Amino acid sequence: MGNASTETGARTGGAGNKVSRWFELRFGTGELKKTLMRRVFPDHWSLLLAQICLYSFVILVVTGIYLTFYFHPSSAPVVYDGSYAPLRGQIVSEAFNSTMHISFDVRGGLLIRQAHHWAALIFLAAMLTHVMRIFFTGAYRMPREVSWVIALLLLVLGMFGGLTGYDLPDDLLSGTGLAVVNGTLLSIPVVGTYLSMFLFGGSFPGDDVIGRFHTIHVLLIPAVMVVLIAVQIALSLRQGSAQYPGPGRTERKVVGLPLRVYAAKSAGYFFLVTSMIFTIAAIAQINPIWQYGPYRADQVSAGSQPDWYMGVADGLLRVMPGWEIDAWGHTLALDNLIPLLASAGLFLALGVYPFIESWATGDDREHHLLDRPRNRPVRTGFGAAWLTAYGVALLGAANDVIALQLNVSVNAVTWAVRIGLLVAPPLAYVVAKRWALGLQRRDRDMVLHGRETGRIRRLPHGEYVEVHQPLGRAELYTLTAHEQYAPLTARTAGDGPGAARRQPVSARLRARLSRALYGPGTQIPKPTPDEYRQITARHRS
Repeated sequence: MGNASTETGARTGGAGNKVSRWFELRFGTGELKKTLMRRVFPDHWSLLLAQICLYSFVILVVTGIYLTFYFHPSSAPVVYDGSYAPLRGQIVSEAFNSTMHISFDVRGGLLIRQAHHWAALIFLAAMLTHVMRIFFTGAYRMPREVSWVIALLLLVLGMFGGLTGYDLPDDLLSGTGLAVVNGTLLSIPVVGTYLSMFLFGGSFPGDDVIGRFHTIHVLLIPAVMVVLIAVQIALSLRQGSAQYPGPGRTERKVVGLPLRVYAAKSAGYFFLVTSMIFTIAAIAQINPIWQYGPYRADQVSAGSQPDWYMGVADGLLRVMPGWEIDAWGHTLALDNLIPLLASAGLFLALGVYPFIESWATGDDREHHLLDRPRNRPVRTGFGAAWLTAYGVALLGAANDVIALQLNVSVNAVTWAVRIGLLVAPPLAYVVAKRWALGLQRRDRDMVLHGRETGRIRRLPHGEYVEVHQPLGRAELYTLTAHEQYAPLTARTAGDGPGAARRQPVSARLRARLSRALYGPGTQIPKPTPDEYRQITARHRS
């Protein structure tokens, strides 16, 4: 038995070596294999968010390919004669008819269709969380600026992919969404009418929008996303993974898992994500188009809301006053244009903030250690304000449902959202910033005085003090490893009064931004080694 096993292993190993050598000679995989085997991958739960994005995207592609075999992207009218009795005999589009066929007549079709929809929601939820994790921890700093742009582009492309996807069935809910899309396009000055005519193939609702959305949804957006994901993975392998500060971790030294362990955990995580998506798809109904019915341009379904990721745009549309400007025989629909610009500005502000921060600090060094959000109070406050604006706008997308459930006026809900959009983000900024500063102060006290034990001791002269337990070296390193920037100042160009005003506008603006980010009131000074030695010596005495 032993000889037979040895021979079998030799034959297997020989075949494996031949395959490995074939690839190595043609693609140079040997060096890549050696590099990967030596690479160490940080192990932290928040880093799994990127894997959720990747695995849910894989499920989207696989289920999307399956659905493509049965879906007919056409607005041509047909008579429905499927298994769903209440709609039999009605005139529907081929897109709606094929979606009903997938849901009721294709074996496992409804499960695949719902898994596809749930995977899209999970992908975008994980993508948004992943982007915010990058933002709050400063993982966008040199050399990962391109990775930050790619992550944000993947989020935006995923949103448009979802928009074009749930409009394909041509049901009443998706048709209502298309009407909103058409109104938004028409509000764009000069080119809005041409964009609408091109997209819908004529006046709304047109005859070509299903086919063109299908091309965008199935070919264009996935192709771009696949390229971006490939570039993102290549950059990650080239630059390495950023890690949280801790013992033994430096800008040049990574502490984590070897490739084989990391790959095994990732494979298990893929099956876990897949099983969760299909479990949710099996027990939670989503987008039941048979309840909405086919789209008719003269009808709008009550209580219609888009998927959550588009709620920010729909919410801004709902709470925007009906402002219009008439000039030179043309009407500028501000009630659609301003929400469009505000939605785009919200994501643009998030995208450019890292570059503004880099310019304000003048830091062009490589960073492979992540920040703790508490150590960057201004950035944390800005991120909290951004999320708050997104959340308040999302509530605005459900103003009619909220009014119905709470038995209040829809106008009252609309005004509450309008006020919230103006008040809540600045309030969130202040609260988050003060919270971060409070946590910094707590860390400083723990470094200098140790952790509270709850034990009270009486000193010889009668004073009662609480006994503190000194922190270990690992905790001390984690709490003090971060770097604190000093605000930049505009260089003086000569002596005498008014010299500072002769500086370029960019230099003065840069100095002001630097003071806003790292000036007084934006960070608690770290304990110095002398302070630590003096206080710890006092405690020991």
